[in-house]
Amino acid sequence: MLADAARGDKAAMRQLYERHHDALFAFLRMRCDDDATTMDAVQDTMLEVWRSAGKFSGKSSVRTWIFAIGRNKLIDRVRRVSQLSFVEEVPEEIDDTPDAETVITASQNATLLRACLDKLKKAQLAVIRLAFYDELPYGEIAEIEGVPVGTVKTRIFHAKQALMHCLGRSA
Repeated sequence: MLADAARGDKAAMRQLYERHHDALFAFLRMRCDDDATTMDAVQDTMLEVWRSAGKFSGKSSVRTWIFAIGRNKLIDRVRRVSQLSFVEEVPEEIDDTPDAETVITASQNATLLRACLDKLKKAQLAVIRLAFYDELPYGEIAEIEGVPVGTVKTRIFHAKQALMHCLGRSA
């Protein structure tokens, strides 16, 4: 589909857009509290995908490539209005916390889980969503987020600790 879009096939691009729009919007919305800015970044992303489809190297999945473009487009937009910073200090630690299934099953109450997820930092929520909802490997998450794999592991470690604390305290 991407190869067809690279050759100028508008129908292929429309399919690509429809396939990735909702997930891309959700991914970017976690990083930005403004629907309009998020939607603008989605549009910027898909325009860039249309322009750059022929440059796709195939080193990652199409989705990873699109998400990385989207993340960069959102950062560019947000930097222009100086509303958000994506820089944070993250210590390198080994992740020895329970796996995602253990964290999620710690609460049968979906409302409680959502409330606990809402308390996470945006960077933590992003990697949790990509790892456990979108089931992406850490390497792809690192590429999308533009950070080292160790940073992804650390963010997941801290997010799982915060979730376990929140779910354990509320149980």
